[in-house]
Amino acid sequence: MTFKKPRNLLEGYSKLIGSHSEDSSDDLMVTCPKCKKSLASGDLLGSINVCMYCGHHFRMNARQRLNLICDRDTFAEADGTMVSSNLIGFPEYDGKLENARLDSKEPDAVICGACKINGIAAGIFVMEPYFMMGSMGVVVGEKLTRLFERAAAERLPVVGFTVSGGARMQEGILSLMQMAKVSGAVKRHSDAGLFFVCVLTDPTTGGVTASFAMEADVIAAEPFAHIGFAGARVIEQTMRKKLPEGFQRAEFLLEKGFIDDIVERKKQKKYLAQLLKMHVR
Repeated sequence: MTFKKPRNLLEGYSKLIGSHSEDSSDDLMVTCPKCKKSLASGDLLGSINVCMYCGHHFRMNARQRLNLICDRDTFAEADGTMVSSNLIGFPEYDGKLENARLDSKEPDAVICGACKINGIAAGIFVMEPYFMMGSMGVVVGEKLTRLFERAAAERLPVVGFTVSGGARMQEGILSLMQMAKVSGAVKRHSDAGLFFVCVLTDPTTGGVTASFAMEADVIAAEPFAHIGFAGARVIEQTMRKKLPEGFQRAEFLLEKGFIDDIVERKKQKKYLAQLLKMHVR
């Protein structure tokens, strides 16, 4: 008898409905993890992966976000052929990379390029949750650095969408070095008087949170997005005290001043266009 690992619909559903696989159909149902309502794939796809009953934002892949935010036929991808390799000989990493490429249908965990948003030119990056949960390795750091350097040279603002489990452990210290590398490029872009807005999506954690995700001029987030550096259990064990309920959710961070705004997915393009219009000379 052959056993198959069951599909985790709660975690991977937005990838499923955004694809054109044979499994995808209007009759496929999923339970919303927040309100527990049953949702049909066709309805959820039509609502841009947002629950129609409670507003829960399911994850969506990077290409879906680009289609949502960029003006039609304006996105031009850069460095799209760059792929990660097993730089330090980490056990089984080659297989993990291959599986990630098959799962996400992307060469690595971030897509970078340029586009127009309501007619305003901008550099843009979108992290891919289905490539090792958007983890940051050498290729992700290099692509982001090049994006900010190009944007500085061409006098473009940058719009970013983050989703990440943090620095990629399979690349060791080389992945951690990307935090400083990308941060340096963001600083040079800022020193040139240019604008950077970042939208944090669920989850944005680890080294990505500790570097470029929180360095934008305006930091927005999707509703109920999990945002933090270390995990809750690690923090509680270190501090030896119970943390407030939902302390790593976007709503708590907005209340405490760590982020500037919470923006629903359907309003994001208009929101970003308004910010760009105010800051682009």
